[in-house]
Amino acid sequence: MRKYFTYKTLEMLAEDITALGLDIQLDTDLAPCFEPIEVGGRRVGNRLAIHPMEGCDGTRDGKPGDLTIRRWLRFGEGGAKLVWGEATAVTEESRANTRQLLINERNLPSLASLLKQTRAAHRRVHGDDGDFLVGLQLTHSGRYSYRKPLIAAHDPVVDSVTVADKKTGTMVDGSTPLLTDDDLRRVEDDLVNAARLAARAGFDFVDIKQCHRYLLSELLSARRRPGEYGGSFENRTRLARNVIGRLRDELGDRIIVATRLNVYDGIPYRLDPETKEGVARPVPTPYLGGWGTDADDPTRMDLSEPVRYAQELAEMGVAMINVTMGSPYYNPHVGRPFERPPTDAYTTPEHPLLGVARHFAAAEAIHRAAPNVVAIGTGYSWLQHYLLQVAAANLRTDRVSMVGVGRGALAYPDFVRDAMEHGEMSRHRACVAVSYCTALMRGKHNELGQFPAGCVPRDEPYAAIYKDMLATDPKKA
Repeated sequence: MRKYFTYKTLEMLAEDITALGLDIQLDTDLAPCFEPIEVGGRRVGNRLAIHPMEGCDGTRDGKPGDLTIRRWLRFGEGGAKLVWGEATAVTEESRANTRQLLINERNLPSLASLLKQTRAAHRRVHGDDGDFLVGLQLTHSGRYSYRKPLIAAHDPVVDSVTVADKKTGTMVDGSTPLLTDDDLRRVEDDLVNAARLAARAGFDFVDIKQCHRYLLSELLSARRRPGEYGGSFENRTRLARNVIGRLRDELGDRIIVATRLNVYDGIPYRLDPETKEGVARPVPTPYLGGWGTDADDPTRMDLSEPVRYAQELAEMGVAMINVTMGSPYYNPHVGRPFERPPTDAYTTPEHPLLGVARHFAAAEAIHRAAPNVVAIGTGYSWLQHYLLQVAAANLRTDRVSMVGVGRGALAYPDFVRDAMEHGEMSRHRACVAVSYCTALMRGKHNELGQFPAGCVPRDEPYAAIYKDMLATDPKKA
């Protein structure tokens, strides 16, 4: 397996960027990362955010578990001034796994306590939390709901790689029933109710999640769906727009509204049995099943609809758009450029820097189109201990408003504090993008449903959990 990240110096990274002809810049002056920014009328102390990294470590009834609390406290202490709290299901049936957080009246005190502890951790290390924002991502898992698939739209290509029943391996097909328009109206109500609860708990913002082919993301590409939520651009964006409009009317300034938005779905990839690399699955053209996807060449982006949508969201008062792409289930190299693939995936079919550059171009397009919205960029973790030099360049040249870090923050939650104190990140603490965190998420635990996700190479508790998983299922090695 080829090793791509072999850079001993920043100059070596720059040489590869130049050789590949990519628009990725480097800046050794990290000052832009630590400048404040205004979000929804609130001052945020720096331009660095923690992405919504789910730990799959809640209790069976959806409350934060010990590892959930530990992770959030580490994020609070770490120095990033915006913590984008992880995927939290709005109903039991819409949970992606048995250990996903769930927001309801019964669980609200535990979520409020999690927030309170996170803020206290930030104050303990940084003295004040007046410029520290913490939000919660509200999710409906749609076709990836663990109890049964709740599908908004059929796409034969995506259906063919969606496992509906995790025990039997039954695949979704054209006969799997779609959610009705009445079902989707109830989803609107569920999301609005969840946002009300998040506001009561004291969260600064909520994310109406529209990414990674979960329910609201799937609706964006539902061109063949009949009824109020499919076909036209207006219909495909209706559910999220209805929710956001209701939140603005009902909650006003009580909570900031944000969204994590796929801007490019791409198409499913499969493992080539000879090369072990990912190859694009054949799709009919024009391909109508991908949002932000070129219908004639679906391996390429077409950002015309995502750009239009970002502008409309800005007009509706959405304060932040967290720009992302792909699906962790069927094209993980698109969303998360990696060195080593997850255990159930393929070797990357492209140099990871190509995926990083794709993320940067997409975030810049959204940022330019909707300059009044805070655009948060993705795709930095593969850059390891050099990610802040790239972040600084993107911020200085106004390609993005803020920079978010996901897997990298699991490995190295206090990377911001280190950079502020020492002028750089530690090479020996940074994420190495070998996908053990995803391997843990894919592991099945007889009693708990699955294993908690964290950084195996950098965080001792997860190294022990990984050993337990291998003892249960050696094939996951």
